[in-house]
Formats: sequence, structure tokens, C-alpha cells
Amino acid sequence: MRITIENLSYTYDRRGRGRFDETIEVNALQGVSCTIESGDFVGIMGQTGCGKTTLIQLIAGLLTPTAGRICLDGQDINDRSYDRNVLRQAIGVVFQYPEQQLFAATVENDVAFGLKYSGLSANAIDERVKWALETMGFDFSKVRKQSPLALSGGEKRRVAIAGVLAVQPKIIIFDEPIAGLDPYGRQDFLELVAKLNDNGTTIIMISHNMNALAKYTKHLLVLEDGRLIMAGETRAIFLSLNNDLQVRGIRRAITEPQHVAALIAKHRKCQCQDSFRDDVVTYDDLISALKGYLLGVGGGGSA
Repeated sequence: MRITIENLSYTYDRRGRGRFDETIEVNALQGVSCTIESGDFVGIMGQTGCGKTTLIQLIAGLLTPTAGRICLDGQDINDRSYDRNVLRQAIGVVFQYPEQQLFAATVENDVAFGLKYSGLSANAIDERVKWALETMGFDFSKVRKQSPLALSGGEKRRVAIAGVLAVQPKIIIFDEPIAGLDPYGRQDFLELVAKLNDNGTTIIMISHNMNALAKYTKHLLVLEDGRLIMAGETRAIFLSLNNDLQVRGIRRAITEPQHVAALIAKHRKCQCQDSFRDDVVTYDDLISALKGYLLGVGGGGSA
């Protein structure tokens, strides 16, 4: 399903804390326009308070825009004639720390909660729950009767996402999905999300983890002060950010491999050597560049 965002704006009033408690009008989003194609993996990045969470809440229909439109396959989701059931079935949202929302006595009951009023038979619901948990890497027979509270942090998060997955949305939105996970937990989780995308699910992911965005997303939206300042293919965006120091607020938002490559390039320049590769974004890029560098040195190139 294609998401089309046209000149989207969202404004709200915030009570001031000053002497006179004046009301302040906040422009959370201003004139945002973009398209997210079916099956894409889109990352949303920008500093805290730039409008990322507001944008995904608008896409999911949790907020109503002040101006502009959001269309799902050409239909305005905020039009009075639009069937909101279509939206609820099409888009699933996983907010930050979703494991804090687990409440049922057993894992299977928690995952099944979203299907309670779906009209599916009990057998069909059981099959959906089994499929969702197995897709998230669980052994259904072992975990189904366990209390969600007895699981590890990473497992709880996967159970929470299985609950969204059981509804079988075509689009899943993640808000900082790897926050609070250890490095192994982050890697495992992102691989599962990538697998969902490989199977055709559209993924929209907010993250402050530049390495994760660089490795897994296909396209990026970059927000600053409620405005969309950059949009395009992930690799091109990161290379542009690395070279464009005029992009305020996100000029340091480059990946760790880019930092390492920049240090190597600076050292080689100081040593009057050939420049290091300037197209490094991911760790795979860095490894390839280092191999080329070492082979060049070993083969008699400049040291």
C-alpha cells in the first residue's frame, strides 16, 4: 500500500510555564510532503523534538493534521467517508518500549488481544498467534503459556511486536525499536524486522542509531524543526550528510564507519598519501575499504 503525504502540517497549543502562563502555539510539522512505496523500508531521523513521533502518529491516524493530507492507496485517511477499519488493519504501530504494555496472564493471550474483535474463529486466531510468535523467533509450544513478565527484555519486546504482527498489517511503524537493548539484542531484533520487510511488509522506523538506519533502511526522511529537509535513498543521504556541514542539528549524524574512515583519510592526508575512500557508510563498506588499503600497502603502495 502506498502512503502519500501532501503538504502536511500539525499545530498544537502548549501551556507556558512563565509568569503569565501564556499559551504557546507549537508548529510540530510544517508542509511535509513525501511518498512511501509499498514494500519500502524507510527510516526517519532528526534531533529530539523535530517532529518524528508526530509524523508517525499522523500516518497511523492517531492525530488529525492541521493542514494537508495523508492518503493510503489514494484515499484520504481523514476524509469523513473513509473506513477507519481499513486503516486499523493496514497499519500497525510499535511504540518505544512496547514491552511495558504487556498485560495478559500468558504470552498467547497477549498476542491474541488485537484479534479479539476481528471476527475470526478461535482456531483461526490460534493459528495467527502461533504464526506471529514463530515469525518473531519463538518456539510456540514452549512460550505460549508463559507469563510475559517472566521473559527477558528482548523477548518481551518481540512478544509485543508479535501482537501487532498477528493482525497482519501491510505497514508496521516502529518508534525507537532498539532503545534499551544490548548489542546482541539490537542485532537480532533488526534482523527480524528486515525479514518482515523481505517478506513484503512496509517498514517505517524512527531511530537515533545511525548504524542501524544505514544498514537496514532503503530510504530516509530527515526532519528538522518540523520540516522535511532531506528525503531519498539511504546511502545517498548519509554521504550527503557527511559532506554537508551546513545541515544544522544533524551535521554529526553520521555512522561510526564514516567517523573511522574520516580519521583514516585525515591521517593519510597528513602523511601526503592518496586519499582514503570517501564513500564509506556501513561497516561492510569500511571493511572493504580497509582491505583495499592494506592490499595497497602490502603490494608496495604508499605506507
